[in-house]
Amino acid sequence: MVHPLDKSTLTMPLPPVVTELGELFSEAGYELSLVGGPVRDLFLGRSSPDLDFTTNANPDQTLAVIRGWADAYWEIGRAFGTIGLRRGSHQIEITTYRADAYDPGSRNPSVAFGSNLEEDLLRRDFTVNAMALTLPAMELVDPFGGVKDLHAGVLRTPGAPSSSFSDDPLRMMRAARFASQLGVSVAPEVAEAMSAMAERIGIISAERIRDELVKLVNGRAPGRGIDLLVETGLADHVLPEVSALRLEIDEHHRHKDVYRHSLTVLEQACASETDADGPVPGPDFVLRFAALLHDIGKPATRKFGPGNAVSFRHHDAVGAKLAARRMRALRFDNDTIKAVSRLVELHMRFYGYGEAGWTDSAVRRYVTDAGPLLERLHRLVRSDVTTRNRRQVERLAFAYDDLEARISALAEQEELAMIRPDLDGAQIMALLGITPGPVVGRAYRYLLEERMEHGPLDPATAEARLRSWWFHQPESKEIL
Repeated sequence: MVHPLDKSTLTMPLPPVVTELGELFSEAGYELSLVGGPVRDLFLGRSSPDLDFTTNANPDQTLAVIRGWADAYWEIGRAFGTIGLRRGSHQIEITTYRADAYDPGSRNPSVAFGSNLEEDLLRRDFTVNAMALTLPAMELVDPFGGVKDLHAGVLRTPGAPSSSFSDDPLRMMRAARFASQLGVSVAPEVAEAMSAMAERIGIISAERIRDELVKLVNGRAPGRGIDLLVETGLADHVLPEVSALRLEIDEHHRHKDVYRHSLTVLEQACASETDADGPVPGPDFVLRFAALLHDIGKPATRKFGPGNAVSFRHHDAVGAKLAARRMRALRFDNDTIKAVSRLVELHMRFYGYGEAGWTDSAVRRYVTDAGPLLERLHRLVRSDVTTRNRRQVERLAFAYDDLEARISALAEQEELAMIRPDLDGAQIMALLGITPGPVVGRAYRYLLEERMEHGPLDPATAEARLRSWWFHQPESKEIL
């Protein structure tokens, strides 16, 4: 289907660089079309950070056209027919028409160049991404009904879903990602193919799966994407700990649906994010992923007791280890792994505050243990309240409001975010007459505990307590 583009249906104008490039290729005798995500986003009123084009020119011919016009160009994707370039603030990729052929046992396509635009569009993942805008004529090429599917909010493949997913199994992860980013549902035949072919995701590298997962979690409706992974069985291979949250609910309803609860916590965590000027600008992957994984320790720790009682003792500590293990398998960086697993570990620390109250020492430890994750921890703990019992919701909210007020009050007095012992290492060594070594570390930790327990100490009191501690250390007798 080819027809002139009705610009009145678009809410985002095309940048001038698009028509400029189209005219360059036309003058050189080649075809050029804007394709894929940038075309889709035109109909969604979104601007794309990157611009993707397809052409009948081969890479050498493309280079001949863009030299002197591009501010910079690179040939990293040349083997796949792609030339990258930068023009002003725009990142651009131009790829020769493709008709990819895949080895069923390989993670990567073997490249076969195509001869026409429609053949190129057929190889793409979904109909909403299989649209092109020919340049400079500005005609919309939509052979598979992408615009119709976009308006209907449904995800379909240009050809048979089984063929598409067999060619590139990562497209199944992309389906879940688009469900999150675009808020669309998948067509029944797409869901069926995902379920039937879920195991094939195993040939895809952990890094590529991780990248799709991050985009999914950072989407506008991540629960929708996660649900699709779980319902089709893909999560059994990429996030089995989340699938395991679907604990069997017995007739006595001794505990709530942990899986649905986790999706609700994720949704509430997303809603708690701030704008760019706030303490937790959204989308915040660390907060969202911790919200999704916060209860993954429950299946392994579930115990039944008398009176139909159920408990999940230490599920926070177990869950933190499981989260770190899964994230390492997905090749996340160490900082992100530590942040997510630490939030999972700390998410239960607050409970009990409302009943027993906390000493100033406990408040200091809460802040110190959270460190730079404190604002995220605030939001995770509040998001973890999903009960329908209004009185319980109000009680927990009041208790956490009180805790945050105490944190603020102590922070004004003590700089909680930077708690240090009242004496530093040099002062410790000078006072005790010792040289650098393990004893200095022990002394430092002792003073830090005193600082946590009692708040700031004046120099004389800190020195007196250090001397008292030192008197009971075996090393002090050796010096004497």
